[in-house]
Amino acid sequence: MRTKIKQKLRQETVLIIAVLLAIFSAFIIPPDAQYPGYIDFRTLAILFSLMTVMAGLQRQNVFYHIGQVLLKRTKNTPGLLFVLVGLCFFCSMLITNDVSLITFVPFAFIVLHSLGDKAFRQLAIPVVCMQTIAANLGSMLTPIGNPQNLYLYGKSGMSMGAFLRLMLPYTLISLLLLAAWILFLCRKMNFGDSQSTFLPEDSAVHPMNRSRILMYAALFAVCLMTVVRILSYPVMLLTVLLAVLITDRHTLRQVDYSLLLTFAAFFVFIGNLGRIPAFSEWIQSIIAGHEVPVAILASQITSNVPAALLLSGFTSDVQALIIGTNLGGLGTLIASMASLISYRQIATRMPDRKGAYFAAFTISNVLFLAVLTGIWILIR
Repeated sequence: MRTKIKQKLRQETVLIIAVLLAIFSAFIIPPDAQYPGYIDFRTLAILFSLMTVMAGLQRQNVFYHIGQVLLKRTKNTPGLLFVLVGLCFFCSMLITNDVSLITFVPFAFIVLHSLGDKAFRQLAIPVVCMQTIAANLGSMLTPIGNPQNLYLYGKSGMSMGAFLRLMLPYTLISLLLLAAWILFLCRKMNFGDSQSTFLPEDSAVHPMNRSRILMYAALFAVCLMTVVRILSYPVMLLTVLLAVLITDRHTLRQVDYSLLLTFAAFFVFIGNLGRIPAFSEWIQSIIAGHEVPVAILASQITSNVPAALLLSGFTSDVQALIIGTNLGGLGTLIASMASLISYRQIATRMPDRKGAYFAAFTISNVLFLAVLTGIWILIR
């Protein structure tokens, strides 16, 4: 029992910190009529709806099947790595970096095991490392790619086109960097030369319910219409809830409610901080004109979602925060909480290689961060 509690506390560290900060701030600014105004209900509603839709599609093994289809056309090791890394990069733009890693890191383990023990030991760490980087970088292109983008996009009032144009240069450079890494890794490697080589042994498993897939696709379209401000968020929320409760209510158990609570707690904390004149003036003086580097540095310590929530309350340059928190997802293991998903997978399946993975992850992230920060300096 104690072990389970300790494990749960470790998994929800960010939530616990957020709640403690909210409680602490409530002693300074006692609850009053302004508290409800702190919370961005639109962001929470869209986030909940998107997580529900993605959980439903996961239950139908949609993303797993996409991976299988691509593997059937893969004939060599470079092609295999392009598929495994590319799935995380491109899918994260629509299904979020968390869902991409939850889905495709275990999928990569299955595929790499099919190549034999030698190939698995040689490729597992670099592949999972690059899958993690790919998910964090691919997700930065769209407002729905990760939670902080969704929040900052709503706060900025930008159009979808403007958001895409803002992050497109960094996304394209990231794709080129990932492609160069794959080609470099595969210079002297080739573990297979036929289509069947790379197919997982359980490729015939995982049936899909087409009617439910169509329903979730329709609900995803409803979410997108809300994101681009065509549909109101109460209508979207009611539509998603009713549809899932009637047809597939077990999906609601797989929603990450701790993330929603984390957002709510940080909203309270930030709202209270903004009402403390001395602190508000101090943090504004630090961040003004330095939003990108401050966001990158803050993300290394708090992760990019809390950094986005905290800093957004003290600057009007939301576009700079979008760039800073997305680039800030690189660097330390906790810079993006999605990165912990991959680390836990490595720790579970290859406990003797945790140190090697951590070293490879850190070095790779720092290199990618340095290059993309340089691109930001040039663009600026």
